[in-house]
Amino acid sequence: MHIHRLNALWDNYIFLLHDPDTATAAVVDPAEAEPVLKKLAELGATLTTIFNTHHHGDHVGANLALLQRYPETVVYGGEKDRDRIPGQQVFLKSGDTVSFAGRSAQVFFVPGHTRAHIAYYFPPVPGNTWGELFCGDTLFAGGCGRLFEGTPAQMVDSLSKLRSLPDTTRIWCAHEYTLSNLKFALTLEAENSALQSRFAQVQTVRQQDGATVPSELGLEKQTNPFLRWDHPTLMAIAHTQDPIKTFAHIRNLKDQF
Repeated sequence: MHIHRLNALWDNYIFLLHDPDTATAAVVDPAEAEPVLKKLAELGATLTTIFNTHHHGDHVGANLALLQRYPETVVYGGEKDRDRIPGQQVFLKSGDTVSFAGRSAQVFFVPGHTRAHIAYYFPPVPGNTWGELFCGDTLFAGGCGRLFEGTPAQMVDSLSKLRSLPDTTRIWCAHEYTLSNLKFALTLEAENSALQSRFAQVQTVRQQDGATVPSELGLEKQTNPFLRWDHPTLMAIAHTQDPIKTFAHIRNLKDQF
């Protein structure tokens, strides 16, 4: 399974999964049709699958256009997004599995950004140490999604599920927000050497118009404040020993950043 990162809209990423053995492809959160169709033509591949993480327009905007071009395509999304995802045919719940290119992905129910958000995790295959997590707007490189339909408690629970995955998990998040996220993180943990190093590296990458996605979960655990709600430094900033209250405080600070 080859993963291609496609630019869309202003700062969105679409992920196209390609199986060269069968000349088929799946796409994760297609915001726009044009970059997907262009890549499919380049690869000589047929689209068979759309994996949606949630209903927002910048994640499902191309569903119907892609279905028009490839009418046999199957559209997956969370069961709680029924009637909110265009063309959805499969309604997934936590613990379900989906398959593509001979690999199976576990479905996580990760509400917080929306009430119905899901994520897809492909565990490593023999001979490869990396798992692949497609997490939409739940977890970002250096950050997490805003709480539009969920609560801090829900988001902490959702991020806990993702944090429990192996460090050797690639984070395929849907937006290029990393530089801004790390600027905020430094206001909380200015003495975090791993964060300092990462910020310098990301600055260089972005100055060259490079992408910072995918990230790695091991690095996120060291540098992403939204995975560190139980770290003493962040609890001290929030003046609480309660992880959920700590997370809520950090999220509120980021919303105003």
